[in-house]
Amino acid sequence: MGFPSHPDPSSAPGQLVSWKQIRSVDLETLGPEIIDLEMLSEFVNFLNPTLAIHFPIHFILANCMNDSHGSEDAIQATNRRAYDRMASHDHFLTTPVSAEELAKPMEILDGRGWLGGNIRGWRVLCLAGGGGRQGPLYAAAGAEVTVLDISSAMLERDRWMAHRLGLNLRILQGSMLVLDALANGEFDLVAHPVSTCYVASVQPVFDEVARVLRPGGLYISQHKQPINLQTSLHKVAGHYILETPVGHPAIPVAQGENSFLREPHTIEIAHSLDAILGGICRAGMSIEEFSEPDHTQPDAAPNTMAHRSQYVPPYVRIKARKRSSTSSKSLIL
Repeated sequence: MGFPSHPDPSSAPGQLVSWKQIRSVDLETLGPEIIDLEMLSEFVNFLNPTLAIHFPIHFILANCMNDSHGSEDAIQATNRRAYDRMASHDHFLTTPVSAEELAKPMEILDGRGWLGGNIRGWRVLCLAGGGGRQGPLYAAAGAEVTVLDISSAMLERDRWMAHRLGLNLRILQGSMLVLDALANGEFDLVAHPVSTCYVASVQPVFDEVARVLRPGGLYISQHKQPINLQTSLHKVAGHYILETPVGHPAIPVAQGENSFLREPHTIEIAHSLDAILGGICRAGMSIEEFSEPDHTQPDAAPNTMAHRSQYVPPYVRIKARKRSSTSSKSLIL
């Protein structure tokens, strides 16, 4: 995308642009549905090559989130395009399950024993679980599986795997925020890989999860720690530093850089632990287990995931159960 002329003489390169000018041009001229990191970076450089020093990209995105133009839809549209692109470029996070893993599905899915070792006949929702991995694994373990994801390209990998392996997968495209296609109490288990960072508000997600779970049903989920998304990917003056306020978008990975901690071209929100843990409880579920998966390596090189994880555990994994009465007091057990 190109910008043929500056929107205002005062915003010529080399001059500081006010936030009011940025906000006005960004949302009114580009439109709220176009919050794309590549485009936004080009737009910022167009306004002022040194603008990022005064208005970091995450600050611009955070203010876009607070606008009344429908930011949740814009964030989801950006992240849907990002995962479509990742799938088309065979990003490592879009790799389907291997034959070796399919031969031992419960070992892969239930290393901590949270599922009791047997889910045969369970009705399972893989929420935001496209990519040809989650669904096939649960199906190989004997479950009746529904896969829902916002990315059509990720779901195409599930269709391909289902056809190749002769699996019966129910595949739906949609947002984790609105599960209208699914009935109340339909599932015994909702399995939810890392993805709550891709929405501006997580409470509607947890409310929908609780609705589609039967009483006593399980919610197994993994989330990016808020401090993971708040902290720099690389050392600054010899230290990893906090650079993003909680509840705000993380600073994105640099163009062309591969990272195990940030997905390219996405908008990721550093939700607080209150939003995640408290949100699960407020939705009518009780937390029974909690873990921080260990990704550390003592001899890892600085600026790698394994080294950074010694200081900042990247993920939390949670086992929660829908209470039989959602009116009862929220508990963390």
